[in-house]
Amino acid sequence: MDGLTRSSSSRGRNDAARGSVLFALVGLAIPPLGFLAARKLDQVSLVQATGATCGSAVLGAAAILLARRALRNIERSIGRIGGEGTARVGRLLGAISLVAGLTAALALGFYALLNFFG
Repeated sequence: MDGLTRSSSSRGRNDAARGSVLFALVGLAIPPLGFLAARKLDQVSLVQATGATCGSAVLGAAAILLARRALRNIERSIGRIGGEGTARVGRLLGAISLVAGLTAALALGFYALLNFFG
């Protein structure tokens, strides 16, 4: 055989790993941008910014699921596709984003509870 086979070609791309990092970074960018908007814009309140921060939990969970898929793809290809480090970073940042979003949801819930009883 003179030609290259599919197994001898260059490493494939692991788009799930890259997507995981992208979702996690967007999820981590939401809280500071929301609170910056609440501080600079009169139309946005702090409660609305905290509500927007709850979206970080959704993006963090999506990042964790994508990282899981990326690591499974690496395992199934016996390491032929790269991106293991990228998937691990995406999983870590996704977990941080998930925790930030859940914390904001708890804060919003306690705020609503205090307004209801207070």
